[in-house]
This record gives sequence, C-alpha cells and structure tokens, in this order.
Amino acid sequence: MDNVDNINSAARKHLDDESRVGDGLARCNWPNAVDELYLAYHDNSWGVPVYDDQQLFAKMILDGFQAGLSWIIILRKEAAFYKAFHNFDPYILANLSDEELEKQLKNADIIRNRSKIFAVRSNAQAYLKLHAEVGFANYWWGQVGGRPLNAKLTADDTHPAKSELSEAISKDLKKRGFKFVGPTIIYAFMEAVGLINNHLVSCHCHQTCVNKIVDLR
Repeated sequence: MDNVDNINSAARKHLDDESRVGDGLARCNWPNAVDELYLAYHDNSWGVPVYDDQQLFAKMILDGFQAGLSWIIILRKEAAFYKAFHNFDPYILANLSDEELEKQLKNADIIRNRSKIFAVRSNAQAYLKLHAEVGFANYWWGQVGGRPLNAKLTADDTHPAKSELSEAISKDLKKRGFKFVGPTIIYAFMEAVGLINNHLVSCHCHQTCVNKIVDLR
C-alpha cells in the first residue's frame, strides 16, 4: 500500500505553479488546458466543500481506485464506475457477493484490479459502521473542526503530498476496516472534497471555494 500511496514529486510540482488558459483566468497549474474535462473538474469540483455522506463515500472509493494512477484516468471512467457500483450506494455495496465483484473484473470500462474492486465491499461495510457511530460527513468535518483548513498556498510554496492529520486519519480508518486509505490518498481526498482549500490563493477558484463553506463549528 505504501508504494501505491507515493506520488512522484515532479508530478506534484505541477500543483505549485500558476496557469492561465485562453479565458485569462488564473488557475493552479495541474489542469492546464490540455484536457477540457480536467479543466472543468478543477474549476467546478476540486476543493468545493462536500457535506453529503454518500458523495464523500463515492469520492473515497474513486480515490482508492486512483492509487498508483493519474486522476484523469478515473475521471474519464467516472460514469462507468457509478454504473458498475450502483451509484455508490453503500447499503447495496456492503452486501455484494463474491460473484458480483468477480463480474466487475471483466468490466473493461473501469479499473480491473481485484484488490480495489473487492475493497469496495469492505469499505462499504466499514462506512456503514462509521455512519451509524457518528455519521460519515460528521466524521470528516470533525477532523478539521467543522471548517475547511486554508493552506493559502502561493506559487512559491511546495504543495504537500500528505500531512500529520492525513497520517492520523489514515491510521484510524485502517483500524476501522477501510482499505486504500494511505496518508497520501487521504490528503488528496481532503483537498478534493474541500476539507482543505489548496487552490493557490491566486487561482480564481480559491475564493469561490471559500464562499461555498458551511460553517459547522
């Protein structure tokens, strides 16, 4: 797990630089203008606070499938993942049979990795326990005191791949039975769902994400 949890430092460097595309808006550099889907993800989804239990669960599962891969690969297959895994309904996924999971190993529209596919069921089972205990969204937002952490990154800052908090959460989730939840995966998840605002302060999305905060403190 530690091997797939590492991110190439050169790839992370793309997150630190400011990028401008044809519309003239300042952005984090990682989406660039190479892929419109990736650009739209950056502008409309990445870093926007998510407060819905099932949406958070779906993102966690997708991030698990990303382990060792580029996010754009998952993004292009996102609709297929939702179809294959019942819109990420944890109540259905927790009761999938081995036969149903084996079937997905033949599904060319998703990532056909046995460990990741079978982790969907175990993660759904762990989700249901955590949801019954404190609520899934409550668990995550409780980790940051009910309000997103704001890194206030500039182009001169080194974009972190993990943090002490993501390491602590990773350990806790593993104890609870979750899989593919290493500290780097967790940190990337926290960025994506707005638990941490890691848009560059110069990026036009930085303030947009701030404006969408629901203060849960």
